Amino acid sequence: MSLKTKDMILIALFAALTAVGAFIKIPTPVVPFTLQYLFCAYSGILLGAKRGFYSQLLYLSIGLMGFPIFTNGGGITYIFQPTFGYIIGFLLCSYIIGKLTERLTKVTVTSLFCTVLAGMSAVYFCGIMHLYIIMNFYLGKSMSLKTAIITGTFPFIFTDLIYSFLIAVTAAAIVPLIRKLGLVGEFSG
Repeated sequence: MSLKTKDMILIALFAALTAVGAFIKIPTPVVPFTLQYLFCAYSGILLGAKRGFYSQLLYLSIGLMGFPIFTNGGGITYIFQPTFGYIIGFLLCSYIIGKLTERLTKVTVTSLFCTVLAGMSAVYFCGIMHLYIIMNFYLGKSMSLKTAIITGTFPFIFTDLIYSFLIAVTAAAIVPLIRKLGLVGEFSG
């Protein structure tokens, strides 16, 4: 896939929006509330699977290079943070949402909501698994898988479900328009 200048700008824009979303946060003991998931999901919907994935890969790469764009900083050692799994999940989330959105023949709030939930599930899966591994094997704090699921899911699931619904509602209005105008993604419509 060759990237045009427009694609590179959109990829960089969504990487930047995800970074901004990291700074809009409400701290909690382990995993803070942020707007990263919101922008990650929009990257998949609006850019498509590949470009959405690239935007989150760019975000991840810039953070791992040492720029403090993650919720608690940046650098290669950030992989040892309990929250790093969620960032890995953003890669899968944007790709899954993008791929499922590209396959939609009819764009509705319900179909987009299901698509966004599939992407959100990837974020939670990666986040919880990384949280469990880091707490038990790196930080030496005993945490059962059940506790990791509770800690990594329940404080945030309600907010993320609201985000998912808002994403689906707004995208249901936007996606048909961008498909019709051919502005973003490789859609047929």
